[in-house]
Amino acid sequence: QVQLVESGGGSVQAGGSLTLSCVASRGTLASYYMGWFRQIPGRGRKGVAGITPDGDTMMSSDTVRGRFNVSRDNALNTVYLQMRDLEADDTATYFCAAMDWAGRLTLREADFPFWGRGTQVIVSS
Repeated sequence: QVQLVESGGGSVQAGGSLTLSCVASRGTLASYYMGWFRQIPGRGRKGVAGITPDGDTMMSSDTVRGRFNVSRDNALNTVYLQMRDLEADDTATYFCAAMDWAGRLTLREADFPFWGRGTQVIVSS
């Protein structure tokens, strides 16, 4: 079982950039398909980006495509979410999540059994 810890959240002006990190505090990430999700108060978590265990294939949601980039460094046991051109609507708590690789890309929350506690991103306009 893997334990995940996110970091890198904070406050930023619209148009700015942030990079979030997700580290495995227990276990290794190398064999897991990883996802990034975000949640605003009162709403469910929505998938933002996913990346295969080897880092070769990614997917992202329509709302962030072209602005957010997911990457990973398995040697450092870390997954990243690079965010640029941030908008007020990107304000949310961001979570990373892990699932056993099943050969298909997904951003469905129910597919991921392992979750971090989240890091908050606030974008002011």
